[in-house]
Amino acid sequence: MVVYSFYIFDRHTECIYSKSWLPPPAASSTDILPPTHSHPQQPPQQPPQQPTSSILTQKQSSDNAKLIFGTVFSLRNMVRKLGGSDDAFISYRTAQYKLHYYETASNLRFVMLTDVATLSMRNVLHQIYINLWVEYVVKNPLSPVEHKGGEGVRNELFELGLDQFVRGLM
Repeated sequence: MVVYSFYIFDRHTECIYSKSWLPPPAASSTDILPPTHSHPQQPPQQPPQQPTSSILTQKQSSDNAKLIFGTVFSLRNMVRKLGGSDDAFISYRTAQYKLHYYETASNLRFVMLTDVATLSMRNVLHQIYINLWVEYVVKNPLSPVEHKGGEGVRNELFELGLDQFVRGLM
């Protein structure tokens, strides 16, 4: 089983937490240039430095979170209209990934993207909510009630516990 990423959305549809377990992209042969010496006294040439892409990465992450929430929101509404109020949206699968969904009574939405062969992760998302979210975020006296911009969610214990829990599943 491979877990690609994990998202938490609050009741105001804001992504308050996201984590990716994707491996970093492999460097292509054009990214790494061997040092060349044209003269013994000249220092070796350095490969051209890539511009810092943290802002670009944050924007891509934000866009991905918006797309995922939009997909979940649309599918959840479609399931409710077609199946009635008793039916619940749990997951869907494409050729590349499977999206698992869990919604709490307080309208927190937990989303996990895994490989297509993974069975239902609803119980796993429920365990993340009970054992990690409630213990390390809700019961944290320094954590605000509303998590604007993810404030209070990114604490060490929650992040470490989530990482260990998910890596234990892999």
